[in-house]
Amino acid sequence: MSGDVEDTGPNITTGQKMISAMSGSFLSSLLVTPFDVVRVRLQSQPQPHPTSVYDHASAQVLSSSSKTSISGLRSCCREVFFANNNLEYCLTASRGGDLSQSMQQANCVLKELQNKSFTSTFDGLQKIARQEGFTTLWRGLSPTLIMGIPANIIYFTGYDWLRFDKNSFVNKLFSDNYAPLVAGSIARIVAGTVVSPIEMIRTRMQARTSTGGNHFAKTVKGINKTIATHGYSSLWRGLTLTLWRDVPFSGIYWWGYETIRENLTAFRCKEREKIQRSESSNKQLIQNHTRESHSETFSDSFIAGSISGAVASILTMPFDVGKTRRQVFVGSSSVIIGDAKTLAPEERSMLRFLWHILQEEGISGLWRGCIPRTLKVAPACAIMISCYEVGKRGFRSLNEERSGRQ
Repeated sequence: MSGDVEDTGPNITTGQKMISAMSGSFLSSLLVTPFDVVRVRLQSQPQPHPTSVYDHASAQVLSSSSKTSISGLRSCCREVFFANNNLEYCLTASRGGDLSQSMQQANCVLKELQNKSFTSTFDGLQKIARQEGFTTLWRGLSPTLIMGIPANIIYFTGYDWLRFDKNSFVNKLFSDNYAPLVAGSIARIVAGTVVSPIEMIRTRMQARTSTGGNHFAKTVKGINKTIATHGYSSLWRGLTLTLWRDVPFSGIYWWGYETIRENLTAFRCKEREKIQRSESSNKQLIQNHTRESHSETFSDSFIAGSISGAVASILTMPFDVGKTRRQVFVGSSSVIIGDAKTLAPEERSMLRFLWHILQEEGISGLWRGCIPRTLKVAPACAIMISCYEVGKRGFRSLNEERSGRQ
């Protein structure tokens, strides 16, 4: 990437780097937000699968209930029957109710649960678009842009300074083998801390499954309740998990990116040297190389960014699951037993919460939403870094032309 010495020269100003980062952030957010919406839904949807809920519901139907009911439907036991706890009814058998009518109610509950439960990434894309509208796939785009633009400005310009500036302590203390890991991790810590409250708003907006309007207002209202209950520190709920995800992600990503891009550049240079030694070598070859430098920058950055982003995404997936679960948690599951308050799993420490997910849902629970996240992260990393690099190269050429005229 920016591993080239010219990237850190005086030809590129900080403002120009910011503009390059903004363009990449806008384009990547616009293209990959639908996969992020599906990822959040997959990670926040409850278990078990609707078929097991149907078995439970059928058993309730077949048993006679002496509890009060209204037309066989009651607003109770949401945690048992409701996907994402937002259905407006749950099933019980009405006193002396007709069995066939009760079974129809069971089928109704099952259908509603199946409509709100996703079995795969593309199943989620189809159901959200069909049931909630196509534009729902871009729900949370506004906070994504509000969060992503400043975060990427801090992240990329901060990384460039830490990695390549002569006054950077990273440059002084670490070799080129470890500098990408350290610089990427530090830049991500700063960026993640600054935008964490905005990310909570985005995550909660994307987790909502209602089809009505005013999603932003409802989300803000819910966050205000959380602040009233848990204080302003709740705005940074999940930050620890976010950093556990993003810090190693950034280290892996930048190390992989620079390694892959360096190898791609070295391979191209070797191939070019072979051609130059052949009979076809001439001045036209050098001219072609000059004209293709921008396309080479784009292709190398795109390939290296997508591969390193995909690998880093898969390796850090458990922390992404934990972060999403904690940020959509509304704080209603804590119970008091005797004089002691039993914390909900989401309120426990990071390692205990992930251990709880592993025990309850197995290893697959820690990687739930892996496919949509990877489908989002890989192209997002590729688009972001390639736009950033091409933008810097364009500004460098512009600055060189201006300096040549003077």
